[in-house]
Amino acid sequence: MGSDIVLKAYKLTEMTWEEVSEALETVKMAIIPIGAHEQHGPHMVESCDAVLATEMANRLAEKMFPYVMVTPTVNMGVSPHHLNFPGTISLNPDTLIAILRDMVRSLKRHGVEKFLFLNAHGGNQSTLSVASTTLGTEENVEIYFAKTTASAKQAISDNVKSPIFGHSCEREVSEALYLAPQLIRTEKLNKGDLNEGGRYKQLRPGKPIQGFYFYEDMTRNGCIGDATKASRDIGEQIVEEALENLSAALRELLELKPESVH
Repeated sequence: MGSDIVLKAYKLTEMTWEEVSEALETVKMAIIPIGAHEQHGPHMVESCDAVLATEMANRLAEKMFPYVMVTPTVNMGVSPHHLNFPGTISLNPDTLIAILRDMVRSLKRHGVEKFLFLNAHGGNQSTLSVASTTLGTEENVEIYFAKTTASAKQAISDNVKSPIFGHSCEREVSEALYLAPQLIRTEKLNKGDLNEGGRYKQLRPGKPIQGFYFYEDMTRNGCIGDATKASRDIGEQIVEEALENLSAALRELLELKPESVH
């Protein structure tokens, strides 16, 4: 890199413009981590999704070095369902798309024409689907999107047994124990305090009909699942399976031979 610094992953927030210029000789894709700033119950801090998105993107960039670079994290997301819990900040879908449009346009100017939106917040997924279609056609670039650990189906199936999970639960807390334990108030780990009644049960993922509901309609303490069953070992299983699946998919999309990736 023209200095004594040896990089093992390209992270724009830690690079000079000269280092970026040299990296662009091999970089084929920019990974944009996307999170949220929202309540995560009594035992996780509100930056959780943004931090986990960043950590996953950085580890994926290590696996894909020197062919991808990680951009600054979009650390707020589409979170209107959490707004009645103090501290949550929500973007409108149009706002998130506008931010991503400006990031894509900026990086395209530097020669990047493939993008991965790496998302850690379920509430962003529908917006990112629209963004990938809209921005891909507007800017004539390739845009993909993925949930950080959704592809770790085996590890999740083996370790997560709560009938309703996905937010500050044994899966997410386990991921944080492995990637960013500072996010967790370990002395407050608890189960989700779910309401028995309510139409939320008819609208959960996998049901025939989907729709909006406020999170307090489902859970009184803001979390679901059972965080007391979380462990660092479970987090490692989930994260590493997801990273293997994501890196394999990226190698195929970028037409890379496995041995070419460090």
